[in-house]
Amino acid sequence: MTDRDTVNRTEKMKVTTCLNPLHTALAVYGCLLGYDSIAAEIQNPLLKALVEKIGYDEGIPVVVDPGILSPMDFIHEVIDQRLPNPFIPDMPQRIATDTSQKVAIRFGETIKSYIARPELDVTGLIYIPLAIAGWLRYLLAVDDAGRPMACSSDPMLTALQEQLAGVTLGEPDSASDAVLAPVLSNPALFAVDLCEAGLAGKIGAMLREMLAGPGAVRRTLEKYLSC
Repeated sequence: MTDRDTVNRTEKMKVTTCLNPLHTALAVYGCLLGYDSIAAEIQNPLLKALVEKIGYDEGIPVVVDPGILSPMDFIHEVIDQRLPNPFIPDMPQRIATDTSQKVAIRFGETIKSYIARPELDVTGLIYIPLAIAGWLRYLLAVDDAGRPMACSSDPMLTALQEQLAGVTLGEPDSASDAVLAPVLSNPALFAVDLCEAGLAGKIGAMLREMLAGPGAVRRTLEKYLSC
């Protein structure tokens, strides 16, 4: 029927570019913005633009092409047919489960691909860093309205929240580069050291924007994804 390499390439296309990274970005921002349905949140023009930018603009340039189907056709079907389908009753809270075990594959592999190709500028990435900054904001367990929010189960949740314990909504400077460095430099989380990759400063700046106060997550998305 097929061969192992084709299966592996198809899986890598899906989990590092065409589906799973988009799911994780929607999961963390969906929770922060109060959604309980992926199909509902993809109707938000800001969130749809986010996954389009992550997929088309930043993922497709380094996508693994399995040869048996088009990555561009696959991602187009995911964004325009699968994610908006109300008969697939998926929730951002479910997808946010175990995110610490997923970000290395879903975002780290793309970052590694940029680093490996000297003609590409990894520091030019915007939307993958925005997704990572959103995850850090999510870990504070406070939604965009400033209300307590339950985080989904994750084997590293307690440890990560302890590392971010001093980061506070309404106090952007509490998320200093020094505070974030132990998290962002951890290759076990991201498959790369984001400080060495030159992305930690950008992620930290985005997170600080999202800490300005209630509504700051939405305002930050509007800044980077004006529709």
